[in-house]
Amino acid sequence: MDAYDTGTDARGGPDGPGGAPEPVPAPEPPGPEPEVREAPPRDPAAREPDASGPVASGPGASGADASGADARTGVAALSPRYQIGAALALAVVAVTVCVHIGMVFLSIAPSNTVTKKHGKAVDDWVYPEFEQNWKLFAPNPLQQNIAVQVRAEVKEADGGVRTTGWYDLSAEDGRAIDANPVPSHTQQNELRRAWDFFLATHDGNNRATGMRGTLSESYLRRIVVMRLGRDDAAGEGGAITQVQVRSSTTNVAPPKWSAEKISDKPMYRVLPWWPVSAADHTGGAE
Repeated sequence: MDAYDTGTDARGGPDGPGGAPEPVPAPEPPGPEPEVREAPPRDPAAREPDASGPVASGPGASGADASGADARTGVAALSPRYQIGAALALAVVAVTVCVHIGMVFLSIAPSNTVTKKHGKAVDDWVYPEFEQNWKLFAPNPLQQNIAVQVRAEVKEADGGVRTTGWYDLSAEDGRAIDANPVPSHTQQNELRRAWDFFLATHDGNNRATGMRGTLSESYLRRIVVMRLGRDDAAGEGGAITQVQVRSSTTNVAPPKWSAEKISDKPMYRVLPWWPVSAADHTGGAE
């Protein structure tokens, strides 16, 4: 029999038709177990999808959330009518701020074409509420020392009359400021501003140039009378009947390296004698 015959006896061997049993193939080794991944913990704050439909997302999503509420805030949440009102209010505020800044800038800027033409409008806007005591592009610093001095005519207790020497009130203020780490506004500015006020309301012949001239005289006179009282200028039993004020102006010496030559002699501006009333001693109204 040919070993390649087919049929029921094709697998027969020397032992006859029942030959040795066909070998059973060895079972394949078990492969690696598939990795089991745990689901990430669920965020309790996560929203459940709306049962009514999918939630829109991506660039085409609308401004409303899944509950249908409008997510806009601020001015955008207002109705169109109120949005227009808010826009107009902001525009008015912005324009007012810009105008105010411009007016203050012109008031402290050097003289120019605009201030020459519209100076009154600028002053009406700025003064007196927004007055600025400084200048843009600061001018040259003061090159003179100005001292305010006063002397008095005193009537003695025995009826005699005498004239005191000159009291340098500016020097007294200077000494008080130098010795005080926190000088008062009165010590720093009262006398100086009173003298500036007088100069601004009087001409070179000490004549008042307007209605405020009389006020400036009264203000300066009462300051010097109270200062003389503080210095006990009248003495025991005496009374101040008249005062006379003058200014002493001295040029500031140039630096040592400068070749500039200036006079160091003081120049005086002497005011007429002013009678003193009882109100001048207390600073009250006449």
